Amino acid sequence: MRLLLPLLLFLHLTQTPQVSGVGINYGTLGNNLPPPKKVAQLLQSTVITKVKIYDTNPEILSAFSNTGIDLIVAVENSQVANLSSSPSAASDWLSSRVATFLPATSVVSIAVGNEYLTTEDLDPNALPKAMQNLHSALLSRGLHRKIKVTTPHSMAVLASSFPPSSATFAATLLPPITSIVAFLADTNAPFMVNAYPYFAYRDSPKTIDLNYALLGNNTTTTTGAVTDNGLTYTNMLDAQIDAVRYAIGSLGFGNRSIRVAVSESGWPSKGDPAATPENARRYNARLVEKAQSSKGTPMKPSETIEIWLFALFNENRKEGGESERNFGIFNPDGSRVYDVDLRCEFCSKAELGEMRAKGPSVWCVAKPHADEKVMKGVLDFCCGGGGVDCSEIKENGGCFAPGNVHAHASYAMNAYYQMHGRNYWNCDFKGTALVTFTDPSYGRCRYAQQ
Repeated sequence: MRLLLPLLLFLHLTQTPQVSGVGINYGTLGNNLPPPKKVAQLLQSTVITKVKIYDTNPEILSAFSNTGIDLIVAVENSQVANLSSSPSAASDWLSSRVATFLPATSVVSIAVGNEYLTTEDLDPNALPKAMQNLHSALLSRGLHRKIKVTTPHSMAVLASSFPPSSATFAATLLPPITSIVAFLADTNAPFMVNAYPYFAYRDSPKTIDLNYALLGNNTTTTTGAVTDNGLTYTNMLDAQIDAVRYAIGSLGFGNRSIRVAVSESGWPSKGDPAATPENARRYNARLVEKAQSSKGTPMKPSETIEIWLFALFNENRKEGGESERNFGIFNPDGSRVYDVDLRCEFCSKAELGEMRAKGPSVWCVAKPHADEKVMKGVLDFCCGGGGVDCSEIKENGGCFAPGNVHAHASYAMNAYYQMHGRNYWNCDFKGTALVTFTDPSYGRCRYAQQ
């Protein structure tokens, strides 16, 4: 899943002002990504409150200590068999990989494997045993209420997903999936699914309506809307979530309280014909809007769905086609891949104030090709009513050179951004600004920082 960092928003969970954070997936398969400490600092200047990673990278766990951001860490697929072998193996893993970072780092869940049951050459029966062993290790330390154990599945665990009411799990996976669902029900942990309408549309563009895949427009008149079992689906993601619920019900767990969470969902901005910046912007904006709205699915309209947007960065070393490397919301330099308004709709001013960035290494600068007329207006505002001290960009000032509007606007934008607490909405300036990890200071010109 931005001043420009707005990435993730709060979910409105109840009729009261209480909210819960939307999540983002933070993958690291790239050779040009910023260090974890700067990533943590960057996310602190947004309303992102939950981050999911794909291992237990100690540098990442350390970087997110005392940030107020919750982490989901992961057991790599290659380690699942070892953790399933004995309770002591799981206990040793927990001690060496996670426990040393607690409580400074807020680990709230452990994802055991990723799409493990649908990955070839892995023993499916090892997964539920590994999950049980890890839970026992948490229980022995009194951490089982704080840290939940779950596992993210691909939609391929279903024999079919359309129509939703006919969904069942693949027959070959019934023994392990039944054990996993029972475990989740007993421990109050969510059933996680990686749901991507993008892939369904990419593979069948002639039979699936694009607007339906792009989360529609939340009305029953959405082009391609589907009616099933008396319920109307205006977007594919809702249908996929409810298909998982129907499949869980088919196992005889329909009366148990089992939450479904979307552990991954997103849309790439480059690669295949449908992977465009506009489609990615539209899908991800609607995804976050869905999270903000507190609306559920047709099957359970009042049950909010936790969502982890995929992904934080474009990752240039991911395997597969070009689209696989272009799911990111941000470029490695902290600029946005495309413009999308992800401001928090339900957060109070007090709550947002608590989300201000605390790290010193984030700056606000003008976009390289921003409109000069707009930047002149921004410059006049910042140095006027905005209250910025612009003496450094006047003649003989340390930041006067190179003496152009772009350079002067960058200095003024950053001064205003830092002055007002580095909230993402203070670095927009009609879409002409972006947040960067790189200190824009040069020569005698020093850009302000907190």
